[in-house]
Amino acid sequence: MTVFEALRQSHDEQRRLLSMLVQTEGDSTPRDDIFGRLKAELANHAGAEERALYIPMMEHDMTQEKARHSVAEHHEIDELVEKLEATDYSSSAWLTTAKQLEHLVTHHLEEEEQEVFQLAGRALDDATKHTLAEEYLADMKAREKA
Repeated sequence: MTVFEALRQSHDEQRRLLSMLVQTEGDSTPRDDIFGRLKAELANHAGAEERALYIPMMEHDMTQEKARHSVAEHHEIDELVEKLEATDYSSSAWLTTAKQLEHLVTHHLEEEEQEVFQLAGRALDDATKHTLAEEYLADMKAREKA
């Protein structure tokens, strides 16, 4: 498995959780449960991805700008999650912000899969892609236990 295949697994989970989240209503147990799972997935993924993919990408001139852009988008996602945490579940603003989060994350994932992965694929050798997948998966596992 390459680092890109490992990352796509989390991307698929993020898409699934976001789709479920924007279908929830009001101050409900499903909204609370799904939002909690999504927050954890986003945070764990971003931290592990930055270590396993973006730090190695920053070592190459051809991938450095894309890596920095992606890390900046992680911060934008964090800010929207914080905004959701500060908003009452029953507020109409909550769902509006959740839909903004869905749009931002979906855009970010598509950009990674269609642009970042291809560029990084050219900069990183095959052995590195496999080693980084192992590092990413180990980091995700450690974060999930924490």
